[in-house]
Amino acid sequence: MESIEETDDGEVFVRLLMENEPSVRSFLRGLLPGWNDVDEVIQSASLIAWRKFDQFERGTAFGGWFLTIARFEALKYRRKLARTPMSFEDGLWNLLADEAAEQADLRLQHLEICLDRIQPKQKALLLKTHAPGAVIREIALQSGKSEQAFYKMVQRLRSVVLDCVSRLSKLEQA
Repeated sequence: MESIEETDDGEVFVRLLMENEPSVRSFLRGLLPGWNDVDEVIQSASLIAWRKFDQFERGTAFGGWFLTIARFEALKYRRKLARTPMSFEDGLWNLLADEAAEQADLRLQHLEICLDRIQPKQKALLLKTHAPGAVIREIALQSGKSEQAFYKMVQRLRSVVLDCVSRLSKLEQA
């Protein structure tokens, strides 16, 4: 029978994994040929992270720790793919990995800037909809809007933020 502490560790791990997996997936997509490859590496990296979770230092950045594991798993996966005609030298691989990490950091910075440009109340509602375990129906009721009106508002806010991030990215490239 599991102790409460083991259950808590499992819950903490799953929460941290779910919060950080999208950014790690994005990073890996810049390194691997397709989404199926990303899925395979994420699955492997998640399993390793779970096995090593007792070595994770609480209070530090889980995302960075998980990203490091995923990067090494992607390197192993790439070596496995090396037998295919589309393989890269290690130097190019490391250059691509570094570039993907920089781009992911830059996109995050742009997202933060754009979120700061919308009204604080709207920002809070938008962030609330993306929180782990968020239930849109409940958030809509709390905001005093119908579910349909809330969905439309969230979609408009997402569009505004996406347009802002796209503009900043284009300015950065220029």
